[in-house]
Amino acid sequence: MARERILIFTNHFFPENFKVNDIAFTLQQDNYDVTVLTGLPNYPGGRIYKGYGIFRKANEKVNEIKIIRVPLIPRGNGKGIRLVLNYFSYWFFLMIWSFFIAISKRFDKIIVHHTSPIFLGIPAIFFKKMQRIPLYFWNLDLWPESIIAASSFRNKHVISFLNKLVKWIYRNSDKILISSEGFKDSLILKGVQQNKIVYFPNWAENIFTEGNAHTEISLGDRIPADTLKIMFAGNIGEAQDMENIFNAILLTHKQRLKIFWIFVGDGRRRKWIESQVKQYNLDDRVIFLGRHEIETMPSFFNKADVMLVTLKDEKIFSITVPAKLQAYMASRKPILAMINGEGARIINEAKCGFTCPCGDYSGLIMNAKKYLVMSENERNDIGLNGFKYYEDLFSFNTAMSKLRMIISTN
Repeated sequence: MARERILIFTNHFFPENFKVNDIAFTLQQDNYDVTVLTGLPNYPGGRIYKGYGIFRKANEKVNEIKIIRVPLIPRGNGKGIRLVLNYFSYWFFLMIWSFFIAISKRFDKIIVHHTSPIFLGIPAIFFKKMQRIPLYFWNLDLWPESIIAASSFRNKHVISFLNKLVKWIYRNSDKILISSEGFKDSLILKGVQQNKIVYFPNWAENIFTEGNAHTEISLGDRIPADTLKIMFAGNIGEAQDMENIFNAILLTHKQRLKIFWIFVGDGRRRKWIESQVKQYNLDDRVIFLGRHEIETMPSFFNKADVMLVTLKDEKIFSITVPAKLQAYMASRKPILAMINGEGARIINEAKCGFTCPCGDYSGLIMNAKKYLVMSENERNDIGLNGFKYYEDLFSFNTAMSKLRMIISTN
């Protein structure tokens, strides 16, 4: 029996580190014939990876997966006009490449991996219509809500156009996979029938579930041994509400609490919060370790007593589950959260941490005090609750079982 041929549309693919890699490689092992249509790798550094270019590795095979890379302008610093050029250059060449692939090679199914922007759904739907095959839209970012929340952009004509485009993409998708239950209402308001919507949450990489750190790291002697070590890992950006995290840090200083804050990651707001820490002479309470490869993250997590997750008070964020949440749970770490909505619901339901509303930095510190008076065993029990919940609902094996069922029934 011939293997079914799957074409995956995605902005990012190996050697960039995105969860679509896991799906593609697993489907290939499942005896599907997988082809990936993507761009030249340039995330997150903003430069084309060494060894890649318009005439270098534009077509390659990795673990028997055929990868076709279209030209694009790299994202640079990920801001302003450079990011816009990155998005539209990728979309422009994707339209051309997908047309010629559609008339030259036959596929059986399409999977769209949508992070942002949503424009890659357009060539995928034209491809679907040309070949009359089902399309599964894996939706990891709500448009235009995420654009409105992440910027001051409010042009009603552009937003109206984006709403119509999103509705068209949803209407022409056979199934829409959502990473958060909170996305469902937004899709229904845009006219999507409930039987087209499938809850398909994120999972953590295997390195987090293994529970072993493969890289030994040292944080030196800056962190006092008798403190509660709270770690923030990931993007230090606008959405993460650095202002109220800093307010919490300042409050621990005023109350003379034995808490030390560790930041592992980078982003647009890192320089701002670093400058605030220096201005208020809080270097003895905070350390910034920068961005590190994902393979080293379990080693950093092992240095923490509690993991921190925060989001700003925006409607879009209340229906979003931060991807780091699954990594924290898979790592058996207790969680301290300043978030609303879906993320808070999961933490409370799993009994894997303490939550307070967005912006409530006083509530955050009240919850941190609960961890302060706990024994290490008590904190470990809370972390284990999260791991058990993760294994039941968020593991990669659970996700793949659901995906196999979805693509085999259409």
